[in-house]
Amino acid sequence: WRARAGRCGADRIFDTGIRELTIMGQGIGMAMRGLKPIAEIQYLDYLLFGLQVLSDDAATLHYRSAGKQIAPLIVRTRGHRLEGIWHSGSPMGMMITTLKGFHICVPRNMVQAVGFYNTLLNGKNPGIIVECLNGYRLKEKLPSSLLEYHLPLGIPEVVREGSDITVVSYGSTLRIVEEAAEFLQKQNIHVEVIDVQTLLPFDTHHHIVESLKKTNRILFVDEDVPGGASSFMFAEVIDKQGGYKWLDVSPKILCAQSHRPAYGSDGDYFSKPNFDQIVQTVLEMMSE
Repeated sequence: WRARAGRCGADRIFDTGIRELTIMGQGIGMAMRGLKPIAEIQYLDYLLFGLQVLSDDAATLHYRSAGKQIAPLIVRTRGHRLEGIWHSGSPMGMMITTLKGFHICVPRNMVQAVGFYNTLLNGKNPGIIVECLNGYRLKEKLPSSLLEYHLPLGIPEVVREGSDITVVSYGSTLRIVEEAAEFLQKQNIHVEVIDVQTLLPFDTHHHIVESLKKTNRILFVDEDVPGGASSFMFAEVIDKQGGYKWLDVSPKILCAQSHRPAYGSDGDYFSKPNFDQIVQTVLEMMSE
């Protein structure tokens, strides 16, 4: 942080008081004055303290000004469940319901996150990027130019092709899904793994339904609490996009428990979907 501030100057990169409401208010004000600020919230759970101005002011500005004003604020944060009760709630559903008007990006790794930052910096709408808390030390293949790497919003990515069942996820949980899919491949079960990439907008071209037409089975996996983002994805695909017409078995949701992660290094394993649960759920669906 200090190195970046030294290179770019204190007028471009600077620290603030640790008060999320103030940070969000400053960011909105700067965005309305024509800047493209990136305001950082240390953990996703702490976004609750700044939610009021994001929901009432930033998310509604373009609508309530009849398109005459914009506030292209980018909120950078990190989240998903990882060994902590105070910063591992992963309240994705909260953002979906309160921040209509925002882009909500949920990259599975840091390269994807860069692609979304570049896209949002070239746009006119506010957005939130939730980086994976447990992904900072993972090795990734870099694109030839990070500055030119852009990702489209509302377009899921098929990260693993399959013909037996579609599993939809995002963020940190996607890596667990990929591990389970690799194991199931050895059992002759071919899992199609889809990363939704953004929750708002969500699958604007109905790519997930196209996968469902092929597999006729679908499982939604995430680490939000019951009734959260996984339920939102379920409703979008099965109801709104008409995915129910292609089902051979009942669609299922595998999400976190209705509590925060317990204390201890394995607390998140028992509070969110894990490898064993994903494998068992897929096997049960394949046997129906």
